[in-house]
Amino acid sequence: MQSVVTVTALPDSALDAAQDFSEKWTPRIREQVSVGDDVTVVLPQAAYDHADWRRGLVRDLARAHSPKRVNFVAGRAGDALDQTVAFLADSPGITGQYLVVGNES
Repeated sequence: MQSVVTVTALPDSALDAAQDFSEKWTPRIREQVSVGDDVTVVLPQAAYDHADWRRGLVRDLARAHSPKRVNFVAGRAGDALDQTVAFLADSPGITGQYLVVGNES
């Protein structure tokens, strides 16, 4: 089963966003994984400098919680985002990925 965690807002600064995410959202993700769910995290769009911390964090979470899966998807709400989340739910071999739907700002 896949749980979806939707992050509603993060600071504009990549450093501040990484800290905010680690403090507020990482515990929620770990909790979902601990009850047996794979987790897809939906993130708001962000500038290019957020990609590194997002890739690193999703890889580390996926490794720490294997065989459960953790993936991140970033983009605007809509069909493309929904289809990507559905694709991940049906793709048991995909974990530790940061997928961007559409263009990041």
